[in-house]
Amino acid sequence: MSWLNKLKHAGERAGSNVTSSPHPAHSSGSSTENKTLFQTFEWHTPSQPPPPNETHSPSSHYARLTRVLPQLSSLGVTSIWLPPGCKANDPQGNGYDCYDLWDLGEFDQKWARSTKWGSREELADLMGVARREGVECIWDAVLNHKTAGDATDESWAVEVDGEDRRVETSSPRKIEAWLKYEFPGRDREGMKYSKMRWRAEHFNGTDWDQRAEKNAIYKLVDDPATYPKPHQQPFSSNSGMNRLARFAGKVTGTPAQRPGKGWAEDVDDMHGNFDYLMFANVDYAHPDARKDVTRWGEWMVNDTGVDGFRLDAVQHFSFNFTREWMSNVHAASQRKRGREAFVVGEIWTGEVERITRWLDVVGQGAYAYDSPLLYNFSRISEDVRMGSKNADLRTILRDSLLEQRPQNAVTLVTNHDTQPGQSSYTPLNPQLKSIFYAFILLRQEGYPCVFWGDLYGTKGPKAEPPACTAPDGRGGRRSLLPDLVLARKLFAYGEQTDYTDAMSCIGWTRAGTPQKPGCAVLISIGPVADKQGKDSWTVKKMAAGQPGEVWVDVLGNEGGRAEITIDEEGNGLFACKGMSAGVFVRQEGEGVGQFPVSFTLDAYGQ
Repeated sequence: MSWLNKLKHAGERAGSNVTSSPHPAHSSGSSTENKTLFQTFEWHTPSQPPPPNETHSPSSHYARLTRVLPQLSSLGVTSIWLPPGCKANDPQGNGYDCYDLWDLGEFDQKWARSTKWGSREELADLMGVARREGVECIWDAVLNHKTAGDATDESWAVEVDGEDRRVETSSPRKIEAWLKYEFPGRDREGMKYSKMRWRAEHFNGTDWDQRAEKNAIYKLVDDPATYPKPHQQPFSSNSGMNRLARFAGKVTGTPAQRPGKGWAEDVDDMHGNFDYLMFANVDYAHPDARKDVTRWGEWMVNDTGVDGFRLDAVQHFSFNFTREWMSNVHAASQRKRGREAFVVGEIWTGEVERITRWLDVVGQGAYAYDSPLLYNFSRISEDVRMGSKNADLRTILRDSLLEQRPQNAVTLVTNHDTQPGQSSYTPLNPQLKSIFYAFILLRQEGYPCVFWGDLYGTKGPKAEPPACTAPDGRGGRRSLLPDLVLARKLFAYGEQTDYTDAMSCIGWTRAGTPQKPGCAVLISIGPVADKQGKDSWTVKKMAAGQPGEVWVDVLGNEGGRAEITIDEEGNGLFACKGMSAGVFVRQEGEGVGQFPVSFTLDAYGQ
């Protein structure tokens, strides 16, 4: 049922604006602690890994994470999303320019032994601390492409149209592309872990022809002499005219497909076929490629000990291979630890159907990031910034994965792709991030992910301080994000009831369980001050607790917390200031004394 339909049903119930959520919390039982995922990096995270002749550096990011992990665990973080730690082309590359999956900072190749993030030994230290703290480790796996082969290899290829990659814009010709992967560092140790050397036959696309010194999207194809010519020729040298004709609507339907090698068909259909994204595109129709990458996933579970995977750019490679790969990873995890691995796919889109299509194919309890929900946050934030009358918190779930598949949704407010300066930058008012984090952390639906940059700040040319800040009552400011994460751990349990009777302020209550307490939450995008310049408050009547109980807002500063008393009918008049959130719990409840949270926001100084 959509959010608006819920409102209609709510209004039919004797004028009440209350709805109950049917979706269970992300936990294996009512007495189980809520799960919270933490992304452990941002795009410009600095790291000084050890030099080739050493195994440890106090300034590597793995070493930094090892130091801060106990504090994150005590806050309520139960899983960490590690950066892509396979050997990259650039020693300071973030890992999305993947070169060798089997090199986790162990072999001297691509001008370094360690990855940007640290050495294999430092990774083992970090994962040891994670196991001690009971924190799961989720590996960022880049399976779509490889980067910067060690030598060129010859292949037949055609250029394709970037706007419709089914349309060929040149005749077949031989190109030289950097598609020979010899892995000299592992080769010096007998091709440790994997004997496979990659060649042109293991790829179906690339972006550079060394022979012509030309950049384009090249689809690798079979030798034209080995198959009959198709009846149509949308790939002739004059096919630029064909592209214009298609744009003008004079040519319709699916372009004739060249037989033999080409793009995978079971991928997203944006740009006609979105198999190709960047660099050297892996061809999972080749059995050796399938086997090597599947073995790698099993090895990561068995030898490295990861608990799950974040799969990068899943809409760009074979859905059916992903399903097969997940099945093998799950089996390895069941053998090793008696449970399936956690797998979440990344699909950046505002169309939730593109995400559910992938989920339907891969199955097996996979998750996906709820990018449509993040775009809803941005839409509401921009409406507030521009003073639009359309700013409406009641539309926050509209067409999101959380609305349609809450059991599969990993929710987030920001990540390394959407932070300022990135190609997928998504504007969000920093002042409103606290209400969006309250929404993903304290509700029953979804598996929330907290971003490193929002907790510790970001670096780089568009650096930002920690988000979700508020006055600390002593003339400074403090971040509310640690308080919200801890509130999830301690109080966000039980049946959920929604109060959605106003555009500028919505609320919900969690009834608690026999083992865990509940809470009452308000979020407001109303004005910060009234016409007289005084603080503007929003008040909402919600049912919570027992008559006579005093409930306090744990986000408030000591000595200045808002508090209310539950009336004889079991209702309270809960309040929060404009552009903020309020999280109310029983004043005498266990854990209230831990607020405000004392948290070290300077991860780089530790």
